[in-house]
Amino acid sequence: MLEKRTFPGSGTERTHAFTDDVLGDADAVGIAQRIRDREISPKEALEAAVLRAQSVNGQLNAIQVPAFARARDSLRVGTHPDGEFGCVPTFLKDNVNMAGLPTTRGSVAFSPTPVRRDDRFVTQFLSLGFSVLGKTRLPEFGFNASTEFMDDEPTRNPWNREYSAGASSGGAAALVASGAVPIAHANDGGGSIRIPAAACGLVGLKPSRGRLRSEPLHDALPVRIISDGVLSRSVRDTAAFFTAAERVYCNKGLPPIGEIDRAGQRRLRIGVVTDSVLGHQTDSETTAAVLATAELLSDLGHHVGEAPTPVDAGFAEDFLHYWALLSVMLTVPGRWIHGRDFSMDRIDGLTRGLVERFWRNAHLTPAVLYRLRRTGDLVRAKLERWDVILSPVVSHTTPPIGYLSPRQPFSELIERLTRYVAFTPLNNVAGTPALSLPLASTAAGLPIGVQFSAHEGQERVLLALALEIEAAVPFRKISA
Repeated sequence: MLEKRTFPGSGTERTHAFTDDVLGDADAVGIAQRIRDREISPKEALEAAVLRAQSVNGQLNAIQVPAFARARDSLRVGTHPDGEFGCVPTFLKDNVNMAGLPTTRGSVAFSPTPVRRDDRFVTQFLSLGFSVLGKTRLPEFGFNASTEFMDDEPTRNPWNREYSAGASSGGAAALVASGAVPIAHANDGGGSIRIPAAACGLVGLKPSRGRLRSEPLHDALPVRIISDGVLSRSVRDTAAFFTAAERVYCNKGLPPIGEIDRAGQRRLRIGVVTDSVLGHQTDSETTAAVLATAELLSDLGHHVGEAPTPVDAGFAEDFLHYWALLSVMLTVPGRWIHGRDFSMDRIDGLTRGLVERFWRNAHLTPAVLYRLRRTGDLVRAKLERWDVILSPVVSHTTPPIGYLSPRQPFSELIERLTRYVAFTPLNNVAGTPALSLPLASTAAGLPIGVQFSAHEGQERVLLALALEIEAAVPFRKISA
C-alpha cells in the first residue's frame, strides 16, 4: 500500500497511499457521490481509508487518537450518515471534543480521558455525514508553526519526510496530502489551516469570524481569532463543505456563501503584497510564486496592482503578546478549564516561554487589546479599493524538521516563528477570510502555497476565484 517516490535532484522520498482501491484519487465530493450511487459501500470506503491511514502513519506520525473500531461500530449499529458527505472517511483535529474520545491538544499535560460531549462545531461537522476515523496531531495547544514535540517524533511532510508538515493542523495536512483521507478538519488561530496547506500542497480556507459554530470559550476571548474549517485536495471539496455547513448553521451577520460550482465571471481588483509587516524580505522562491500568480491573474483578465501593507511592525509584536496571553489563559487555570488531571509541570518549552514572556509584559495588555480590536477597521480602510489581496502564506518555504522544534531555545524559536508566520495572523485578528492554494513548488519539489484574502464575509469571492485558478493551473499531485 505504501508507495515511495524519489524527488528529482534529491535522495528523499514522497510518502503516499494512493492506489487503485475504491477511493482511487477521488475527492470527498466524488466519494460521497459514489456512495450515494451505490458504486461503493460505506464499509468499503471506510476500510480502504483505514488501510491507507495505517500504511502512512508509521512514516508520517500524523494520528494522535485512532478510532477505527469506533468508526466500524458506527456503521454496523446505526443507519448510514446522511448529508453532503455521507460516510466519507475523515479525521478531526485533536483540539476539539468528540464524545467518547480523549482531547489532548497536542500536550502531554493532559490525561487521555474520553470526553463526554461533542463541541458545537463537532456537532455541525458530524451532521454533514462524515465517518470519523480518529483525531490528528498538533503541536502543544497549536502555538507552534511546525507539528513537533519535546519527547516524541514529529509529524512529517509526505512530500519529503525531512521537512515540516506545517502546523498547527499538521497531522490533518499530512493525512490528506498523502491520500489517507480526502478531507479533514482543521482550525486556524494564526495560520493553522493555511500554513500546513502551503507546506503540504493543499487547499485551506480560514473562514470569516463566526462563519461556523464555535464554543463559548472561543467566543469569550478578548479578540476572537479562532476559526474551524477543513483541509482538502480540491477547491470543490472546500466549497462544498462550507455550503453544506451553512445549511446546518448560518450566521445571519455574514453574507451567505451559497452554492459555488463554477468560476466567478466578475473581474476582480487584486492587490499584491510580497513583504511582511516586519519589513523582512520574503525568500526568492516564495516571492516568485506570488509574482507568477499575479501574472496568471492578469492573464485571466483581473486587474492586478501593488497594494500597501495594511499594518506596521507593531502589529506583529501585539499579536505575539496576545499569543502569550492565550498561553496563560490555557495553562495557569488549567485544572479549572481542562480538569484535575491537567499538569502544568508537563507543558513544553515554547508554551512555558510564552507564559513567562506574558508575565514580563503583562502591563502592556490593555493597550495591545485596544490596538488589536481596531485592526479590522484599519484593514478595511487601507485595502478598501481591492477585492482580494494576494500574498505569501509564509515568508519562506517550509523548513526542515528541527528548525521550529520546541527543544530550541525560546528566544531563538520565537524569532524564527515571528519571521516565518508574518502574513497569516492579520486575517485572524481582522476576522477576514483567507485561502491558501498550492500554486508552485521549490526546486526540491516541495509545495509552495499562495494566499488570497478578502473582506469579511466574502468567502464566495475567494472560492469562485480559486475554482478559476484551479481550472487554469491544475494542482500538482503527490502520486504523479
